[in-house]
Amino acid sequence: MQNFESPQDEQLWQLAKKRASFKKSVISYVLVNCFLVGVWFFTDTTYFWPKWCMLGWGIGLFLQYINAYNCNTFFSVEEEYQKLKQN
Repeated sequence: MQNFESPQDEQLWQLAKKRASFKKSVISYVLVNCFLVGVWFFTDTTYFWPKWCMLGWGIGLFLQYINAYNCNTFFSVEEEYQKLKQN
């Protein structure tokens, strides 16, 4: 259990964990899909079936990226609280 001096420290810790998890997921995505392309290349190159794995996993990876890097305030409770407080 981490001891945080402020709620912002805990939020930063959670964001750092999300970003580190995303980076690990990207590495897994690249390695596994390279392996699948290799299997495809050395077996039957008539139909590129790894595209389905790349597409499905890629959509999930994109959503993980948005969660870790872009939309930190879009679904933020604090952001909504500040908007309501101003009204």
